[in-house]
Amino acid sequence: MLMSNTDRPARLHYMANGFRVLTPGSHVTCAISGATIDLDDLRYWSVARQEAYANAALALEAETRK
Repeated sequence: MLMSNTDRPARLHYMANGFRVLTPGSHVTCAISGATIDLDDLRYWSVARQEAYANAALALEAETRK
């Protein structure tokens, strides 16, 4: 039986203009809020920290943290 990627977190390598899937899955978790982000909806991440964010406001919050 084939395994489905549904409801399994993906492991990604974030790059400047996209990301590479290291481990297949359907979603990632926002580093700030803990929200689930479907890969099709993923728009915000940090290359330096290798983190995903659910929206622009949370990405800005991550940038201003020390």
